[in-house]
Amino acid sequence: MTIRNRSLSLALATALVAAAAPAVAADYVQSSGALSFASEYQGETFVGLFPDFSSTLSFDPTAPQDAKLDVTIPLATADSKNGDRDGTLKTADFFNVAKFAQARYTASGFRSLGDDRYAADGTLELRGIKKPVTLTFTWTPGDRPVLTGNATVKRLDFGVGAGDWGDVSIIPNDVAVSTKVTFQPKP
Repeated sequence: MTIRNRSLSLALATALVAAAAPAVAADYVQSSGALSFASEYQGETFVGLFPDFSSTLSFDPTAPQDAKLDVTIPLATADSKNGDRDGTLKTADFFNVAKFAQARYTASGFRSLGDDRYAADGTLELRGIKKPVTLTFTWTPGDRPVLTGNATVKRLDFGVGAGDWGDVSIIPNDVAVSTKVTFQPKP
């Protein structure tokens, strides 16, 4: 075997090993973002925010099955621009912030939906109850990538607004959750 053929064989073998190596996910922390929820009360739509939520992400779009997402949501920060409603949300009938200060969403492994769209089949822990929730999102790559997503949370599955508030003609069971998070590489 000539030196040229040996070099070509070595280069080809190196390329094959590199191609077979597992993808390495980038680790990110939240740089900025918004997390909102929308529902209705007696037919009137309202929107609220969780301004102090935080997210970490490990993600490589070429290997979404290896991704990890972790979101922490301080429930007492819920802000719907209505003091009476925000006060009610903190009570034992709703978020019960005295007993459950935060909610947490975690997902391990995403599914590609094509065109930079993904689904994270994760778990939401709210009021001490864990239930599956799927977050569908668009990923905009770059130096500061952006995740823009939506999910539907069935509030009664978590005991939010149960009892007298459990009447879905007054407050629907489905709560729309939206997020837009700008990430930066983890230091």
